[in-house]
Amino acid sequence: MGEGKRIAALFVETGGVYYGLPDVDPWDKARDAREYAGPYPVVAHPPCERWGRMWFGSPLKPDKTKYRLGNDGGCFHMALVAVRNFGGVLEHPEASNAWRWFGLNEPPRYGGWVRADWVGGWTCYVEQGHYGHSGRKGTWLYAHSVELPSLRWGHSGQRLDPVAVERYGYEKARRSGMTGRIGGKFKKDHRSRTPIEFRDLLLSIARSASKPAQEAA
Repeated sequence: MGEGKRIAALFVETGGVYYGLPDVDPWDKARDAREYAGPYPVVAHPPCERWGRMWFGSPLKPDKTKYRLGNDGGCFHMALVAVRNFGGVLEHPEASNAWRWFGLNEPPRYGGWVRADWVGGWTCYVEQGHYGHSGRKGTWLYAHSVELPSLRWGHSGQRLDPVAVERYGYEKARRSGMTGRIGGKFKKDHRSRTPIEFRDLLLSIARSASKPAQEAA
């Protein structure tokens, strides 16, 4: 991974993959990344719980009185402001309701960068399965004031645990996927974890900040 330009990593896990890196300034929950005021380009991972398909909680016990769509304490909004002000890239799950809420264009599933807005933002769909995640993990990126690299577009392919196939059969293993055998809270942690290769990709995009944004071939 290239190093040099200092990057602020916003809304990241305490002690996670952005810690211990030279030229990376991690902002976890305790530091409150909503207060970030520059000057470095950013990689932003604002919380997604209230923006996803299950923003209302468990489908078995939905609670639309307790939860509100987009009620994340202003985290996504401030992440978007930081990316636009200082350059960099923001990551959120595929089909995040934040795109529609903030008037951003939704990217096509087949890949490629498209204009996200009329203030210089770009967006794309990419699967983290291409970059080391055990599942496909469809992801939307929003980038501003950076070079736009050509990524590994399209579906990353099915991943099945051979032990699960042998034990449960192909169909059950296919339905549960690679993360299906991980139980309890660890399943959520595993799915949300950023692979090292994908982290390095996001950092490299942010390090190109201040260069004119241009569409990659």
